[in-house]
Amino acid sequence: MPYLRIRWRIFSFLFGFGFLAYVQQKSITVAAERIMPELGLTQLQIALLEQAFVIGYAAFQLPGGVFGQRLGARSAFTVIGLLAFIAMMAMAVGPSILQGHAAFFGLFAAQLGLGVAQGAIFPISAGVFSAWFPPRRWAFVQGLQTMALQLGAAITPPLVVTLMAIVGWQRALVWITLPALAVIGGWAWYARNTPAEHAGVTPGELTEIGDHHGSRVDTAIGARQLLRVLGNRDVLLLGASYLAMNYVFYLLSNWVFLYLVQERRFSALEGGWLATGPPLAAAVGAGLGGIVTGFTCARLGPCWGHRLVPLIALPTAGALLLAAVYSLNPYGAVFALALCYLTIELTEAAYWSSAMTVGGSDTMTVSGFMNTGGNLGGIVGIPIVGYLSERHDWHAAFFLGVAFALTSAAAWMGIRSAAPPRASRVEVDATAAAYGPPCEPLSDSANRA
Repeated sequence: MPYLRIRWRIFSFLFGFGFLAYVQQKSITVAAERIMPELGLTQLQIALLEQAFVIGYAAFQLPGGVFGQRLGARSAFTVIGLLAFIAMMAMAVGPSILQGHAAFFGLFAAQLGLGVAQGAIFPISAGVFSAWFPPRRWAFVQGLQTMALQLGAAITPPLVVTLMAIVGWQRALVWITLPALAVIGGWAWYARNTPAEHAGVTPGELTEIGDHHGSRVDTAIGARQLLRVLGNRDVLLLGASYLAMNYVFYLLSNWVFLYLVQERRFSALEGGWLATGPPLAAAVGAGLGGIVTGFTCARLGPCWGHRLVPLIALPTAGALLLAAVYSLNPYGAVFALALCYLTIELTEAAYWSSAMTVGGSDTMTVSGFMNTGGNLGGIVGIPIVGYLSERHDWHAAFFLGVAFALTSAAAWMGIRSAAPPRASRVEVDATAAAYGPPCEPLSDSANRA
């Protein structure tokens, strides 16, 4: 049975890394309610702590992908997992040692370190999926991992709030961090960089995975090859499209609670519970997007198979943002925002699977570049939405979201999801047999299917 295959055990570790990463990321925002009065910090200082994470996270996407590619996923995940663990423990323990401004700067350094450590998680994950799974499964596993992120985001507020009420915010951070040691230790012991290196992988499973253009990792990538990869049209357009899409993502993931309280006049308690709806809907969308994208790629080939979901989902997300703005019923606005988040997350599998198709043996580097664009969407979007929302101009923030969603969709018309030029003929043919031929007109793809 497929679920007994070694590759699915490897996947379970990556699911765990992604889930725990989002729990760690979101915990400081929830704990801020206790941190501010206990340490005498302002809301602006809390915002600076969050920005420290985003800066470290965005800055280390591309270097993290290159780092993982050169070192190998087994060692790289062990290193960055331990660094993230140390950063979380520093946030929990540091304020007991440091006082005043030193405590704030200690938290700032820890958040920056956490961002740097986690910046490589998803580029390296993409490389692991590329090596361990046949191309027809890439969209599916990417969708499942994205689901893990949203489940982590959804569970963090009630988990951290409950633990803070029992043991305080510092011990709460310790308790949510400790499970990471089990995942890191299990990965370091069990994982291998490629299926061929793992003693438990049978010849039958190696045949199932196949000799496609992502089955090898280029560990010798240098500056010249890096420039060649970053000059690829598909790589550049994926980065630009992902940047535009992530304005909408950050609008939904970071600002829904304040929108419901400030604009829709919900109480803080009611708004808090209602704000859990969008990330849960997003988790459903991520999993569904993986299934649908895998199906469309099998039927239409990688080019239109990857394009189709974003071309439909992104304009739909823009329409749902307008529906939320103009809804007379506040609960109708919540429903529209949840559907919008679901729709946005439908596209994640297409982005990451396309990056794997384009990247091949350089998947970690290509994914790191694309996710740099995604995080720039947050770096650009967060201050814009903050500025507009402070002036109670939520409509303008949402209208910008519509424009970014349409721009992101338009970029997909130029993305071919073509195999990298360095892929051998044997690898390309094996990939095409499992995943469909390169880009062709939609009518021809439909006729072939």
